[in-house]
Amino acid sequence: MKRFFAVMLSMVAALTLLVGCVPTQVHVCPEGGDKPRPEAPSEGALKTGLAVVASVDGSHGATADEPGLAKYDVTLVAVTVDANGVIEQCIIDGIASQVNFDTAGAVTTDLSAAVPTKNELGEQYGMKAYGGAAYEWNEQAAALATYAVGKTVNELKNGAVNESGKAADADLASVATIYLGGYVAAVEKAVQSAEYLGAQSGDRLVLSSMNGLKNSKSADAENEGLAQLDADVAVVTMRDDVITSCIIDGLQAKVGFDASGAITSPLDAQILSKNQLGENYGMKAWGGAIAEWNEQAASFAKYVTGKTPAQVAGIAVNEQTKPTDADLASSVTIAVGGFQALIAKAAA
Repeated sequence: MKRFFAVMLSMVAALTLLVGCVPTQVHVCPEGGDKPRPEAPSEGALKTGLAVVASVDGSHGATADEPGLAKYDVTLVAVTVDANGVIEQCIIDGIASQVNFDTAGAVTTDLSAAVPTKNELGEQYGMKAYGGAAYEWNEQAAALATYAVGKTVNELKNGAVNESGKAADADLASVATIYLGGYVAAVEKAVQSAEYLGAQSGDRLVLSSMNGLKNSKSADAENEGLAQLDADVAVVTMRDDVITSCIIDGLQAKVGFDASGAITSPLDAQILSKNQLGENYGMKAWGGAIAEWNEQAASFAKYVTGKTPAQVAGIAVNEQTKPTDADLASSVTIAVGGFQALIAKAAA
């Protein structure tokens, strides 16, 4: 089974970044508009939540002594939460990537290189090798995620960190020495966004991400350069081999620069995911789409709930990976190859 999904993943992974879209969240965050949230449909029902938090404020322009840097810091959190607000499962991951450019505005980074998450990097992230840390980043993040289980957000906030954002709990502090304040805030955001989408107590929670830099480009005399990280994220809960809930979201983190290597975009501006952008993403306003990206992504997530990953891989699509199934095509007109890739990776 794993081999099957590995093959599927290799076939559709490249499509994810080429289409410039991904993720879907079965709910729209407040920034994208409110909607009624259903009550727990049955005993044991859990809410599923996702947080995508990004920053580029570590970026800087190019000089004669130092190349320009577009630096991306992205935190990803997936949770399941019960009716009392108690976290049943929690996964924390992150993306740390960058694009370099010179004083002529030329990108010098290999844009085709893979962009793994911090958990995927594991030991290669280098906190132990280069920073002398006792535990690697993924181990420290896992310690915080484990600490969060069985707690409400308030219990987590009051017990996990001190005023400086470092671990306050002695057991947690024995593993997690990094700044935890931002990760705790991301867990809170994931819990606040969580909805009843079909997950039940005991389901397995998976966080899947596919990331790339291929939409970046150098500057020239007529056009500014662009350093862009595309991150496609899916949260899936599964029971046996059946998807019980699904959220997909996407992120486009952009840094502009000119032909002299000077940054041209504000580095302190809030970076919203596609679900958070909602109508402001502009597919209806500028492209005449039948539904906004977040709505189409939510439709896809609902469509795959109750299916196996193999059935998701087998969804009928055309050469552009747009759905040809009549029911799905009535609400989803965008390419879904990237969505299928996320589900395949989650199941691998």
